[in-house]
Amino acid sequence: MARGTRASGNRRSVLTVAGGAAVLAAGGLYAAGLAAGDVPDGTRVRGVEIGGMSRPEAQRTLDRELPGTFAAPLTLRIGDRVEEAEPAALGLSVDTAATAGSAVSDSLDPVSVVGRLFSAENREIEPVIRVDEQKNRAAIARLAAAAERKVRDGAISFENGRAAAVTPVTGTSLVKDRAEDVLRDGYGRADRSPVVMPVKQTAPRTDRAETERAMNDFAVPAMSGPVTLTLDGRAVTIGPSALGRHLAMTPGAGGRLAPSLDAKGLLNDPEVSAQMREVAQSPRDAELGLDGDRVVVTRQARVGHQVDARDFGKAVLPLLTREGAARTGGIPAKVVQPEFTGESARRLGIKEKVSSFTVEFPTAPYRVTNIARAVERIDGSVVLPGKEWSFDRTVGERTKENGFVDGIMINDGQYVKSPGGGVSAVATTMFNAVFFAGVKPVEYGAHSFYIERYPEGREATVAWGTLDLRWLNDSGNAVYVKAESTDTSVTISFLGTKKYDEVRATKGPRTHVKEPGTRKGSGPECEAQTPLEGFDVTVGRHFVKDGREVGRENFTTHYTPRDEVVCAPEKPAPGKGAGEPKAAAEDADATEPQ
Repeated sequence: MARGTRASGNRRSVLTVAGGAAVLAAGGLYAAGLAAGDVPDGTRVRGVEIGGMSRPEAQRTLDRELPGTFAAPLTLRIGDRVEEAEPAALGLSVDTAATAGSAVSDSLDPVSVVGRLFSAENREIEPVIRVDEQKNRAAIARLAAAAERKVRDGAISFENGRAAAVTPVTGTSLVKDRAEDVLRDGYGRADRSPVVMPVKQTAPRTDRAETERAMNDFAVPAMSGPVTLTLDGRAVTIGPSALGRHLAMTPGAGGRLAPSLDAKGLLNDPEVSAQMREVAQSPRDAELGLDGDRVVVTRQARVGHQVDARDFGKAVLPLLTREGAARTGGIPAKVVQPEFTGESARRLGIKEKVSSFTVEFPTAPYRVTNIARAVERIDGSVVLPGKEWSFDRTVGERTKENGFVDGIMINDGQYVKSPGGGVSAVATTMFNAVFFAGVKPVEYGAHSFYIERYPEGREATVAWGTLDLRWLNDSGNAVYVKAESTDTSVTISFLGTKKYDEVRATKGPRTHVKEPGTRKGSGPECEAQTPLEGFDVTVGRHFVKDGREVGRENFTTHYTPRDEVVCAPEKPAPGKGAGEPKAAAEDADATEPQ
C-alpha cells in the first residue's frame, strides 16, 4: 500500500509540473502577442490599414483616410420618393477614436492575442457610428413631413359639362420610431446603396381600375348631352353644365364608385328653376273685382303642379347613361288645386261690394314703394266668417329684407326716418273699410298726433311688435279684401254680403284742446315739423238696416299736440356747400315707429 501511495504521489507531481509548464508557455505566447503592437497586424477599417499601430496612431490614420468615404451624401428612398441628404445634416458621423479603441480592445482577448501569433489573416473592423440625437430627431421630423402623403381615393369630378378622373394616391407616412436605426445602419454600410426608409402605406379604397370603369360606364355618358323632361306637353331641357354642378360619384362598399344627384340643388339651379316655373307652375287663386257693385272674376284660378325633389332626381338619374331620344322622360308632379276659385266665391257668399275707402297722399318714392308692397300682400285676402284678420300677420315686419325702404315715421312726438314709413296710409284705409263694412275692430290705434289728410278719429297706425291692426269678420259671410294703389292713393274694398244696408259715420267737436310747443334739432337726422294743436274727438258708427238704425257705437281718440320742430342748419365743411335742403314735414307721411 505504501508503494502504491508513493507511486500515486509521484504521478500527481508529474502532472502539476506539466500544467505549470503549459501555463508558463501560454503566458509567454500572450506576452509575445502583446509585444506585436496595440492593433493586431492585418487590421483594417473600410480598407484603411491600421494593423500594428498604437491606438493614437490608428486614430490619426482613420481621421486622415475615412472622412472622404463617410462624408458622401446618402441616397434615401422613402416610398416612391428619392432624395439625397448630407450625413452631417442627419446627425451621423464616424467616431474614429471609438473605432480605434474597439480595434485595440478586441485584440486584448487572450485567444485573439495568441491566435495572431499563428495567423496572418486580415481582420476587418466595422467603424463606430456616432449619432447626434438632436440633429437626428430634427432630420427625421423633416423627412417625415416631406414624405407625408395623404391617401386619396380615385374619384370623378364634373366641371363645365365635362367629366374628369381624379387619380388615386397611395398614402405614405414615415415610421419615425424605426428611422434612426435604419439611417445609422445604412450610413455604416460599405456598399453605400440607397437607404430604404421604413414607411407605412395606405392603399386607396378606390383604385385606378375602378375609376376608369366609373368614367366609361357613367361619367362620360352622363356628360354626353342634355336630358329633357316634359309635363303636359311642355319641356325642361337640362344641359351637361347644369347636370355636372349637382352630380357626384362617391365610393361605397368595396370602393365602388356610385353616382348621386343633388336633386334639390338641380331644381334650384337658375338654368333649371326658370324653366320649371313655366312648366310646373304654382296654383293660382282666382282674383275678384267689381262691375259696378257686382262682384266678377277678373282672373280665373289655375291648377298647379308640385314637384318633389326626390322624385325629380329619380326621374333624371336613369336618363344620364342613355343616348339620343332615350334621354327624355316625364316630370313626376302632383296636381295642386287652387284654394280660391270663382265657384268658391259664390259658395262663400262673395257677391257684392260691402265697403270701400280711399286715402290720397302726396307722392314720394318711399311712400309709393312701401304702400305698394303692403297692398301686394293684402290683396286677395279671404277672411271666413268668425275668423280674424291681422295687419302684421298679413303684411309681415316692415324691413328691408321684406321689400320695404326707409321712410318718415313718428317717434316720441316727432318725425324720424325708419324702414316702412308710409304704411299708415294703408292701415288707415283698412280701418275705414272695416268701419263702413260694419265688422268688429279688435285691435287698433291712432297716430300720436293728428295727420291732416286722414279723417279725425277714423285713422290707424301700426307698430311692429307693439301695435297691430286686427278685425273680426262677424258679418256671417266670407269677406274678400281687394287692395290696390297708385302713386298718390290707396283703395281697399271689402267684397262679400252686406250685413247692414248702410253704415254711417258722425263726428263730434274737438275737446280738451292743447296748444303745441317748439323743439329745436340739428344734425342729419332732424326733420322739420309744422305745429298742430292736440285734442280729443269722438266718432260715431251707426248701423242702418231696412231704413232704420239698428245699432250705434262710439270711438274716442286722443291726439297729443304736434310740436313745431326747427332744424338748425348744419355748418358746411370747409370748401363745401351747405348741402341739399330737407323736405318739408307736410310732404312726409307718418306712422308709429316699427
